[in-house]
Amino acid sequence: MQPILGVIADDLTGGMETAAMLVALGVDCGFVTRPALVRETASSPATVVAQKTRVIPAADAVRRSEEAAKALLETGARRLFFKYCATFDSTDKGNIGPVADRLLEMTGATHTAYCPSSADLARSVFNGHLFVGTQLVSESPKRFDPLTPMTDPDLVRVLQRQTKARVGLIPHAVTRADAATRQRHVETLRLQGVRHMIADAIYEDDIAAIAALTVDWPLMTGNAPIVRHYPPIWRERGWLDASPPKRPLPAVEGPGVVLSGSCAERTLEQLAAFERERPVYRIDVASVESVRSVLNEALGWASERLDAGPVAIATSAPPDEVGVAQAKYGREGAAALAEQILGSLALGLRERGVRRFLVAGGESSGAVVESLGVDRLRIGAYQEPGIARATTEQDEVMALSLKSGKLGPVDMFLPTLESMLRAEP
Repeated sequence: MQPILGVIADDLTGGMETAAMLVALGVDCGFVTRPALVRETASSPATVVAQKTRVIPAADAVRRSEEAAKALLETGARRLFFKYCATFDSTDKGNIGPVADRLLEMTGATHTAYCPSSADLARSVFNGHLFVGTQLVSESPKRFDPLTPMTDPDLVRVLQRQTKARVGLIPHAVTRADAATRQRHVETLRLQGVRHMIADAIYEDDIAAIAALTVDWPLMTGNAPIVRHYPPIWRERGWLDASPPKRPLPAVEGPGVVLSGSCAERTLEQLAAFERERPVYRIDVASVESVRSVLNEALGWASERLDAGPVAIATSAPPDEVGVAQAKYGREGAAALAEQILGSLALGLRERGVRRFLVAGGESSGAVVESLGVDRLRIGAYQEPGIARATTEQDEVMALSLKSGKLGPVDMFLPTLESMLRAEP
């Protein structure tokens, strides 16, 4: 059967969430971190290529996304989907606009739309403005993000700074209208030269309406929730097998560890909740003088405690402490140092028998997975925002949960690690 959807994700946490949503809907979904492996998943109706491209230089993000798109298109994928964060994490240089521009060229599409909304998380777009709950994104904690602070809530304006092509809006009144009205509005924008269309969406049925509008577009972009509205349409068309293959996750024994690099408010709350039951080792990035010394101390600390249960090691910090580290090392330098530490810790912990990892933060997840040499995962079914599991496809199986910094229940760390001890039903 011809592959239906190829997903290009700009980080591993979002890629895992997207794949998990498809798996939960009975869609066999491959997950790789290297485009060269896409051919190994070509028998699946969907494949996610998740790469760490959100905050790298725009030219590099375009090149790596292009490689992923080329591999997916070569398998015959009917559609491409560019996955990014619900809070539209980007800067004036990209990377959302430049990547989308290149994907438009590769697919031959005249236009695409942007739907970052998530009704589950109260992330919505109205009049082109992005809201986090009742707050404009520019008034939310997202304005303090150490790498992609969102200080402008107008996504039309944000995206227009990233692309030379014209950006327009599908307003909420059109989203809520009938299908013919939506089609006419898109056609009007297209004739006006608009190639990028920000879609207003507040409620779940808004997202479903945008999915119905875009299901046949060569390229669509957005957050993961819109993707789960496509499989019912595919089934109506006979594109999916009636009895998809089941690949449940195996149980994984061995010690469990939380590695946390996200500085999101939710992650800090989750660490505090975990610390009420299990120990947390905190690394102050601003005070690091020797990476080797920090690694030795953290690994020694963990080794003494792992037999008693899961532990956490974190470079996560509140905004004021992040500011101190950035003043010392620079914005990118501080982030790179934290990722280097967490990636090296993951390798050292695996050598000490750790087989269950929960990683908090998109960039941190990329660093850990790369350090562990993992390039393909078997994804479990989506459970709720921030909670998804996977296992490696290697001989020595490890269990992973890659969590967006902003997502998940406050008390999720320990239960998620414990769930890895049981096979997925």
